[in-house]
Amino acid sequence: MAEEMLKINVQASRNSIAALEVAQLLYLLVDIRPPGETTDMTGLPLNLCLVIDRSTSMNGERLDKVKAASALIIDRLGANDIISVVAFSDRADVVLPASRVHNKTTLLAHVKSIMASGGTEIYQGLQAGIQEIYKAPLEKRTNQLILLTDGHTYGDAESCLSLAQRTAGEGVEFSAFGIGSDWNDHFLDRLVAPSGGQSAYIETPSQVIDYLQRRIQGMGAVYAQNLRLVHDFPVGVRLKSGFKVAPYAQPLAMESNSYKLGSLEAQSPLSVLLEFNIEPQLPGRKIHLPLNLTTDIPSRQLRNYAQEHGYELSVVVEDPVFDPPPSLLDAVQALNFYRMNEQVWEDVEAGNVDLATKRMRRLTTRLLEAGHTNLAQQAYTETERLATMGSLSLEGRKRLKYGTRSLITQTIKLD
Repeated sequence: MAEEMLKINVQASRNSIAALEVAQLLYLLVDIRPPGETTDMTGLPLNLCLVIDRSTSMNGERLDKVKAASALIIDRLGANDIISVVAFSDRADVVLPASRVHNKTTLLAHVKSIMASGGTEIYQGLQAGIQEIYKAPLEKRTNQLILLTDGHTYGDAESCLSLAQRTAGEGVEFSAFGIGSDWNDHFLDRLVAPSGGQSAYIETPSQVIDYLQRRIQGMGAVYAQNLRLVHDFPVGVRLKSGFKVAPYAQPLAMESNSYKLGSLEAQSPLSVLLEFNIEPQLPGRKIHLPLNLTTDIPSRQLRNYAQEHGYELSVVVEDPVFDPPPSLLDAVQALNFYRMNEQVWEDVEAGNVDLATKRMRRLTTRLLEAGHTNLAQQAYTETERLATMGSLSLEGRKRLKYGTRSLITQTIKLD
């Protein structure tokens, strides 16, 4: 039997289903790790581009903190790593062309020279950043583009998404961080989805350094790249949704019949929560759910390595008794909090303010019952705003979205 390159563990919400006349839900928490010890693995050097919004709204503490964080990252990179920095407003400037990290004093001086001015056209920055990343052989490096912005892009969103889609297939992973509250969270989620990267909310400038440090630490020792879960399930079984829960929380989008999961770090698991809808089944049947994973493993010189890990579900006559793992129940509960909040926003955009107010009031109660008092207080504030003004605040929108999203990672306990 050939050695398996991935260690896969599955926790399920049930191990059997009753032969009912209605569809039923199944949740799987899939934990993916490198096999055994990882001491023989050599991490690829990094090919990193920081794409920094320098529009007028970034002037002051926001840009100062971004430059300080960028300088700290440069200082911690190794001599074989490649760094490039692009600053953009309504045009892009290559502040630091792609180069190895040798003379750090010179590199830091380039970053410190960034000044704020102009509007926001993100495509200009992304395009220039990709051109810098492409200067290095992609197959020999971990290729990462990190966008930091505090505003909406104008007229070029589809071009940005098309660029992210195309480069994801070539091994470039996007991450995107929104600073403050005046930026498009749906756009950033869609931007990182093709590569399985991370989007996150940085509420205050002082948090910039911490967020970037954590993201860079995860890039240091990557075991597998371009990890994908192929959608291939039997008739009557539909994968409704996927959500990445570790090493960070991120909704997954179906791309070409697969979920893009991103990179698997050597020292941290990659975990996803899968939600299935199972149509009525005949008693006595065994339902096999194949979890087909495909990835590239540079340390083993493997490309498009495929591995399957199946989960089997029995169909029984009587409603089965089964106690799901507490970590899975916590993750599903947190996912429901996140979805309730997203539904409120959809109701508001559709003009259904009364329904949105009722949902937000219900979310407030649920969060309070679960002990998440800070999020419950924010939800209560937004409930009152909805009832009196018919709208949500931008700050409240993002605090609740990313707060409930982070609960999905915080509440699970991986074995």
